[in-house]
Amino acid sequence: MRSRLLAIVLTLLALVLVGLGVPLAGSIAGAAQQELFLDRQGDTLRFAAIAQQPLVEGSDEVTAGLRAELQRYQQLYGVVAAVVDADRKLLVASGEGFDPNQEGLRERIDVALAGRPSEPYGLFLPWDERPMVVAEPIVVGSRPSGAAVTISSTSSLRQRVLVIWLVLLAAGLLVLAAAATSFAVPVVRWLLRPVQRLDAATHRVAESVARGRPAEPVGASSGPVELRRLTRAFDRMAASVADAMAAQRAFVADASHQLRNPLTALRLRLHNLDGHVDAEAEPHYVGATEEVERLATVLDDLLALARAEAAGRDVEPVDVDAVVADRLESWQTLAEVRAVRFRRAGELGLVALAPAGVLDTVLDAVLDNAVKFTREGSEVVVSTRRTEDGVELAVRDHGPGLTADELARATDRFWRSPAHQNVPGSGLGLAIVRTLVERAGGGLRLELPGPDDPDGPGGLRVVLRLPERVR
Repeated sequence: MRSRLLAIVLTLLALVLVGLGVPLAGSIAGAAQQELFLDRQGDTLRFAAIAQQPLVEGSDEVTAGLRAELQRYQQLYGVVAAVVDADRKLLVASGEGFDPNQEGLRERIDVALAGRPSEPYGLFLPWDERPMVVAEPIVVGSRPSGAAVTISSTSSLRQRVLVIWLVLLAAGLLVLAAAATSFAVPVVRWLLRPVQRLDAATHRVAESVARGRPAEPVGASSGPVELRRLTRAFDRMAASVADAMAAQRAFVADASHQLRNPLTALRLRLHNLDGHVDAEAEPHYVGATEEVERLATVLDDLLALARAEAAGRDVEPVDVDAVVADRLESWQTLAEVRAVRFRRAGELGLVALAPAGVLDTVLDAVLDNAVKFTREGSEVVVSTRRTEDGVELAVRDHGPGLTADELARATDRFWRSPAHQNVPGSGLGLAIVRTLVERAGGGLRLELPGPDDPDGPGGLRVVLRLPERVR
């Protein structure tokens, strides 16, 4: 945007310079041409006065004197001079080859023979090679009796005009460069300063909202009035978004926390009924107990999600090997109950950057799903590796997996595959994992192992990516 705006300002400056420079160049060139024309017109009038006697007397001696004068003039100035009579017949010329009927001469001579002086030419452009012809009447008595003519080359004039125009062009470019440095660039910076602050503020607002902190206002005090008004509107919008997100997180956390007490009381009452329910009501009692446990799980996950969204982003080095070993050991008992084996693979000695406890939490959530969905007698593979983007930790199970269409929705809140509705869970596990990993500056992706996978096809691979500590 800065480049486009600077180009527009420079174009306007260039148009202003062209609007001023073109008339100035034309005026200077016209003045130089007028000076040459008046000089030639004066010489031609002098020859017209000298030629009056030869026209009247017609003696060879007088004509020879006039010819000598014209020849000296041509030798000094390189200008052809001639005198013609009233019938446009050549009387005398400074050199050979003068033709009064030549195009461009005839018209000028006819004007002079009509008793009128030569009119100035229009502006000679650098590529216009026409000569400058000046013809003045020779008046004997009261009527024109002939005409004096001078033919001047305009090459020196055109070269002079070209030099003047090149100098003006160079001066214009220098002025444009100076204007760009002293005017255009500062003006563009002044115009874009609120926009740049808005651009930076959008990133800060996103981070502040994600961390549950108040949005830092832009507070632009410079720039156009419209942009300053825009920044104030953006500040109000950012504050409203931050307040709304904070209220949402507070509501989820408070609701989850406040519902735990009556839910705990309800759970205790149901347990107190254990053994006191008759056989006919036993299925309803069991169903009620399962729904209470499911509701408790949902509340726990909602509270975990609210805490994840409000978690800070202050990272610290995390020993990946130690965390993986600790969590596998914790889940080993449940895995043995389901006849599931854990296998560790990949690189060792990796150190990631994450907030305290995040890697433990997300690995617990992913291992919970893996152990829950994998087939009995199969294995869950936990692998780590170093990539260009950081450290990747993958958990691959051998369960039913998901379809390609379901992968995109698997991390949505409360979403569960229709094929897994009979498996206990709240549908918040992967949503919590994604939130925590993204807060840490990483990412989450789901993969469906194919036939070329080293561990065979089927199941689901959950890949966590975290930044790596730079050693």
